[in-house]
Amino acid sequence: MRRLVTLLPIRSARRRGAQLTPPQPRPRGHQRLESLDETARRELAEETGVEAGSLHLEQVGLYSAPDRDPRTPRVITCAYLAIAPNLPSPRAGSDARTARWSPVAETRELRLAFDHNQILADAVELARDQLQFRAIAPAFCQREFTIAELREVFEAVWGVSLDKPNFHRKVTDSPGFLVPTGRKRPTGNGRPATLYRAGPATALVPPMMRPSAPAS
Repeated sequence: MRRLVTLLPIRSARRRGAQLTPPQPRPRGHQRLESLDETARRELAEETGVEAGSLHLEQVGLYSAPDRDPRTPRVITCAYLAIAPNLPSPRAGSDARTARWSPVAETRELRLAFDHNQILADAVELARDQLQFRAIAPAFCQREFTIAELREVFEAVWGVSLDKPNFHRKVTDSPGFLVPTGRKRPTGNGRPATLYRAGPATALVPPMMRPSAPAS
């Protein structure tokens, strides 16, 4: 069963008056003489050990409220969503005590630092929204995957159960979305499953609309 997870670096708590800095839900870092995308990939690799060079990366947004970080007069954050099929054991960065993958559903119960609950919620909603219109779902899978594995991606991100025949028809009818590899994989339940890879399409035609609000 697939689950939507986020990286949760746990940084050493630092006392500020009577306050302790809560956990922060993502790798973070400062920009060098490089693009924002390059910074995001570098920081993800340095802080977690995840190979970020070929990952699908989406900019979530800029967060610039003057009072978002009480420790300093002004901090502007550019948040990114990274999609990865493999999740190796994360390696804590230089400013983190440890790091772990945490199911998104569980992080909703945590009080994260500053406005990081909102950043995480925005990133999850971006992933849910983009699955409807853009051909990004294969980025959650291995290079070759079955329709069942692809369906699990939609179900995990959206938090719903999907009708198997209807899903199969929609994804295979979308022009350029999937390409059959000509290979099959034993499933243990009857016929082997056909393997597919991502096609050249960047958009889903027609869109794969989310059937209902995701589970909370």
